[in-house]
Amino acid sequence: MQFSAPLKSNSKRIMLLGSGELGKEVAIEAQRLGLEVIAVDRYQNAPAHHVAHRSYVVNMQDKEAVLEIIRRERPDFILPEIEAISINALFEAEAEGFNVIPNADAVNKTMNRKNIRKFAAEDLGLKTGPYEFVSTLEGLKAAAERLGFPCVIKPVMSSSGHGQSVARKPEDIENSWEMAKEARGDASELIVEAFIDFDYEITMLTVRNGKETVFCEPIGHEQRDGDYVFSWQPMRMSEVAKQNAQEIAKSITDGLGGRGLFGVEMFVKGDTVYFSEVSPRPHDTGMVTLITQSQSEFALHLRAVLGLPLGFTFYGDGASAAFKSEKHSLAPVVDVDDSLFTNNSFVRVFSKPESHHGRRMAVALVFDEVESALKQARELIGGIKDL
Repeated sequence: MQFSAPLKSNSKRIMLLGSGELGKEVAIEAQRLGLEVIAVDRYQNAPAHHVAHRSYVVNMQDKEAVLEIIRRERPDFILPEIEAISINALFEAEAEGFNVIPNADAVNKTMNRKNIRKFAAEDLGLKTGPYEFVSTLEGLKAAAERLGFPCVIKPVMSSSGHGQSVARKPEDIENSWEMAKEARGDASELIVEAFIDFDYEITMLTVRNGKETVFCEPIGHEQRDGDYVFSWQPMRMSEVAKQNAQEIAKSITDGLGGRGLFGVEMFVKGDTVYFSEVSPRPHDTGMVTLITQSQSEFALHLRAVLGLPLGFTFYGDGASAAFKSEKHSLAPVVDVDDSLFTNNSFVRVFSKPESHHGRRMAVALVFDEVESALKQARELIGGIKDL
């Protein structure tokens, strides 16, 4: 690990632990507010590295390596942006007086599906679907039989759907067991979830600045293999369901505490809302807010961290579509057709230094009535290519 001397500055300093496409947008918003940005990730030239004042490459699960950078840079705020990170480094940094967003305990609970599910269901009494935790193939088979088919199987720690699968019949279990090993995190234990007969899924972006809690319009989304591919805002839902979703979101974020933006994922059936997961940071489905709101989820996250007012205007309906690479390249070029840039649509390219099959490389955004915007967003993805 190589270091350059930190710049002498009177600016407030934030450190991103994780510097992907979401971290890049946070870094841009931080620059607009005059903050000094240090971006840290496990690989060179991560998206946020391109726009940060300084960047570092480190094993994010190496406690001492992470702490060395924190102590060297002395950030005012530490913003964890990924799940696969040394939680012990965050607890120790917090004990030394550093401000972890939202706080180290919240990061610890949310980075592990076992921790957050037990906290939500058992400590807070939130409604969830039936679930069990297993650590062996035999245990997985038995849990699946008890919960019934289809069932959803996920590593307790992973990101972007890695290692997640749906077992539709007993013969699928061994394949699900093998798929779980692909997790970018901890696959030593799995959560097995009974399949909820839901009408749709939502993300409720919930923002806390220490004085108030505000909600963005609910975001509908479509996932494939556990990872987001399309999202739209707002998700049309009854006022009762929306109120129930906001109450669940406030309960879980109040329970976690701290400041910042949280992406609370839920299943909705009629007016009944089930808690699923929560991320204490901007959410991939929330990229649609880059086109639908006066303050995107990234801007709201920074405002909340700094304790600034959270007022914003919802401009109107919109949709997003993720472009995923179809090949591996060590020097990827994402080619965007000119027709994708119109009076109501544009593309954001993430500039990742390496592509592989299924890796998210860009996002198309459309501002229009939801149904039309989603249709256009699906079509626009065809105008993006790997070269």
